[in-house]
Amino acid sequence: MADAVEFKIEGLDSLLGKLEEISYDLKRKGGRSSLRKAAALVVANAKTGAQKVDDPSTGRSIADNIALRWNGRLFKRTGDLGFRIGVLHGAVLPKRGERVETTQNAPTPHWRLLEFGTEKMRAQPFMRSALADHISEVTNTFVSEYEKAIDRAIKRAKKKKVN
Repeated sequence: MADAVEFKIEGLDSLLGKLEEISYDLKRKGGRSSLRKAAALVVANAKTGAQKVDDPSTGRSIADNIALRWNGRLFKRTGDLGFRIGVLHGAVLPKRGERVETTQNAPTPHWRLLEFGTEKMRAQPFMRSALADHISEVTNTFVSEYEKAIDRAIKRAKKKKVN
């Protein structure tokens, strides 16, 4: 069994102070902005995929109903940043006998049948592949934008310290 190793570093008070100053800014502004830009790439890829499976003969468009929303509940509960990407109007299918609205900008609850398939129809995933096929591009965007936000926060912290 390994023995525990403990150590103490002294003289890091200024560094810890700077980190505390920029942590709020990064979490509230820079992190959220960076995550939004990365999530926007996923939305764009999902819209492209949805256009491939949309039926052009109807006015309804799954791609038009794909939305990006801030996940405030996650942030309030855990303090973690998060965005939700999904199709508006959720998965509420009309009941048997109800008239289905097919006008432009109408709800598209059939998106989940296309995404996950049924026992009689194979799946044509466009939402899952929007992230899975482009994960490196999305990750790189988040990292580069977050680095820029860190640099800006450090510059602001230095200006605040000087004044």
